[in-house]
This record gives sequence, C-alpha cells and structure tokens, in this order.
Amino acid sequence: MNATHFAHEFNTLSQYLRAFAYKLTRDASAADDLFQDTAFLAFKNQHKFQSDTNLKAWLSTIMKNAFINGFRKRQRRGQVLDDSTEYFRLNSNGNAISNEGEAQVHYQDLFALVEMLNDNLKQPFLMAYRGYKYEEISQELDIPLGTIKSRVFAARKFLKTQIEQRYAVI
Repeated sequence: MNATHFAHEFNTLSQYLRAFAYKLTRDASAADDLFQDTAFLAFKNQHKFQSDTNLKAWLSTIMKNAFINGFRKRQRRGQVLDDSTEYFRLNSNGNAISNEGEAQVHYQDLFALVEMLNDNLKQPFLMAYRGYKYEEISQELDIPLGTIKSRVFAARKFLKTQIEQRYAVI
C-alpha cells in the first residue's frame, strides 16, 4: 500500500478512531491527544502494515496500546489525572486549614455533636465510622440490617443539620 492510499484509508477511519479514543479516555482533549499519537505511530510504522490485513483493527490496536502505555507511564510517575477546577489544591503541599489548633477544635466539636446522638443512633454510627460494614454491625448488635442502615442515615442527617446550624455563614 502506497503512502497516498494509506493516508486516504486513514482519513476514512479517522471518525471511528476519534470515537474510540474518546471511549478509552472519556475526555475530549485527552482523546485528541491519543488520536494524534495514534496517527503519528501509524504513519511512522505504515511500512509494517500488510496490505491484505484489516487496517481498522491494526489502527485500533495501535491506539489501545498507546493508551495503555500512557496509563502505565502515569502510574510509574505517580501522576494523578485530574480534570477538576481544584487542581491546584490537589497538588499543593499546603493544608486546607493552616492552623492545626483550628482543626483540633473542629474535631472536638464534631465529637461533641456525636455525643448528643441518642444511644440507639450513636452506637451504629460510631461502628460505621470505625470501618465496620453494615452486616457486621447488624450481627454484633443483633439488629436487622435495614434498621442499622436507617439509624446510620439518621445519625448522619442529624449531624449534618447540626453542623450546618453551628457553622452557618451569615
């Protein structure tokens, strides 16, 4: 297959390749980058393509491998792929609360609110907070699973309203 024919066939498959890139990345700009990488690799290695084989499958394999290799590179480097607007906060080494004393006061306030809970809500909530699964809490307290879920939900709802009232911005 000559270069002109290869370019024409690549162009006919470009819409499919862009859709496949978006399916892999789930991000428009990352999909564009992956498409460009695939195009570069395909044209660089077009001499390796055998004319009697499936070009669509060959290009899809190149794209999939480029995606996997890029993912593995990011894993090795420890980079976090983040598309949020709060990117600068994730990568900064600073704390959201600069004074640890403030954090300690908030922590104490929260546990004071937990102490305000009724005993039938407090015990399942604290067990869930400590990492127990709902099934484990249900077995330990000999209470039906649905009741445990309901009580933990009620405790969270109570704490949320208390926090909103206490720390409401006027």
